[in-house]
Amino acid sequence: SNLSAPHWARLLPANMFDSCNIKKFYHSKALTSPYPGSHVERSQVPEDRVGWLTQWEDYNPVEYTAASVLAGPKWADPQLNDKSFSPKFNERDGEVERTSLTGLYVVENGRPRNPVGRTGLAGRGLLGRWGPNHAADPVVTRWKRDGSGNKIAHPVTGKYILQFVAIKRRDCGEWAIPGGMVDPGEKISATLKREFGEEALNSLQKSPEEKAKLEKQLQRLFSQEHFVVYRGYVDDPRNTDNAWMETEAVNYHDETGETMDNLPLEAGDDAGMVKWVDISEKLKLYANHSYFIKLVTEKWGAHWREDPGPECRE
Repeated sequence: SNLSAPHWARLLPANMFDSCNIKKFYHSKALTSPYPGSHVERSQVPEDRVGWLTQWEDYNPVEYTAASVLAGPKWADPQLNDKSFSPKFNERDGEVERTSLTGLYVVENGRPRNPVGRTGLAGRGLLGRWGPNHAADPVVTRWKRDGSGNKIAHPVTGKYILQFVAIKRRDCGEWAIPGGMVDPGEKISATLKREFGEEALNSLQKSPEEKAKLEKQLQRLFSQEHFVVYRGYVDDPRNTDNAWMETEAVNYHDETGETMDNLPLEAGDDAGMVKWVDISEKLKLYANHSYFIKLVTEKWGAHWREDPGPECRE
């Protein structure tokens, strides 16, 4: 139910520490080189030295902050040595949310420290904020149906197939949930609706009349019952030792198909393509979006994988 969802979601990050996929889920993409949009190679971090509790006196990560961040756009913090900049880490800092969904994080020599561990890169990379960078990911789903409107079951598992609205990111070409960054002072619910409209419906390019019609459809979709899939740290290739992505992923499910079948999907903003995608374990998605999608299939009892064997094979 909607009431129990936030409680259930809060348990997820803790539960993942018991998973055999913990290292892979938490720091796999955040250790990859070269760093996105650059030729910068991260310092090598062996799996057993990711955690800060492991002593590593010779650890000397590469320092990198992208020129686009250093240019000082409104979505980015200044450098820490800027005398006019005195961020309040681990708290709400004016309109900027500097608390972490993982709890309190360490601030060492004036720099926030990635709560999950070393990444081989210091600075902010492509991320605007020192510390947590908050995003919101709307997982919009419906059942796959045939021409007569009947739900389609997978031939092997017999479970119904779920579909979600996916975008193909312009920056890396990977398929993803159409989410984005939370603006200062913005409520998560507003971010979810705004980002879905901009990326999956190209709302920024619509005429005033079209925008008004879209807004009605979005309001209908985003005001219905929903559940929080996940709240916490994201294993993102942009993460560094001092800046990292966190998200709240929320599922909006159209049981009958009446709300979303009429949504005019059109790629916009950061999206190269947008479409309804059948959900299964074969999906390869950006960051840890596949994990969020898997949780949604568990919620609705939908098809995920053909092989019912053990989950942890790698």
